[in-house]
Amino acid sequence: MHTKQDIVILAIESSCDDTAAAVMVNGIIQSNVVATQKVHEQYGGVIPELASRAHQQNIIPVVDRSLKDAGISKNEISAVAFTRGPGLLGSLLVCSSFAKSFSLTLGTPLIGVDHLEAHVLAHFIDGNSPGFPFLCLLVSGGHTHIVKVDSPDKMEVIGKTLDDAAGEAFDKAAKMMGLPYPGGPHLDTLAQKGNPGRFAFPDSRVGDLDFSFSGLKTSILYFLRDEKEKNPDFIEQNLNDLCASIQHTIVSYLMRKLIKAIKQTQIKEVAISGGVSANSELRKVAANLAEKHGWNLHIPALQYCTDNAGMIAMAAHFKYLENRFDDQSVVPFARMK
Repeated sequence: MHTKQDIVILAIESSCDDTAAAVMVNGIIQSNVVATQKVHEQYGGVIPELASRAHQQNIIPVVDRSLKDAGISKNEISAVAFTRGPGLLGSLLVCSSFAKSFSLTLGTPLIGVDHLEAHVLAHFIDGNSPGFPFLCLLVSGGHTHIVKVDSPDKMEVIGKTLDDAAGEAFDKAAKMMGLPYPGGPHLDTLAQKGNPGRFAFPDSRVGDLDFSFSGLKTSILYFLRDEKEKNPDFIEQNLNDLCASIQHTIVSYLMRKLIKAIKQTQIKEVAISGGVSANSELRKVAANLAEKHGWNLHIPALQYCTDNAGMIAMAAHFKYLENRFDDQSVVPFARMK
């Protein structure tokens, strides 16, 4: 049984194709439940309408399981938090509608959370959190940013992708080679058996701290097309080396920009978050660079790298402490504000 002094947050996440709920008590995660949608595998990518329907089916069982796992009754909840955006609008509407209704029914505060800010603040789950200010390389399927973080509510994007994101580049390259959806993790697994120096792919030379991945995707597409014309079995015969070479190109590009940001800002508190931070090569290379250059490196546990409600709860906890609540007029947003 929790007292009225305890801060008990129920958080819900549904920005893409995972329905998630978590319970946090006084800044400590008590449960973190995720329902993954399998329906998209046959299409090789997320179908927004199918994602929305699956969220409608999953949200009540997921929330119920998160409360039971945490040993919390709905009457003990101090606030209901939800992902406001960015993401797929239909998926976000399921989450926001449920959260608003649940909050209204319970008479508890409502907290809308920015999905990207939550990825950054995931580093404060389970301790060993970075000190302020710190730089965060946020890499996911939809976003690639370098963020300067001065406090939980003061963040500045100092570098961003001008077109596609690193996670999308991984997934699209995997799809070109016939790997199952989602392709990024499969590419990572195969890359560990390959030679990263076997094939060379150009990365973008866009200025300063910004990124671009559209050119890389195009170069991979044309390279595979040309090689298959000469040898129809080229991909199958060289799959591990292709995966390793593509992964090496993307990770090296990300690290080159991060090194540049660290030199410009002189900040050596460094964090990496987002779904791509689960990539084994990125974690290994970042750790080696941190040891070499004296960075204080932070990467969340794997369960808090991909989309999850634990990070939404963490961001909401900071907002709760500052009485930053939303009313029933709050609406989700599909793109970055």
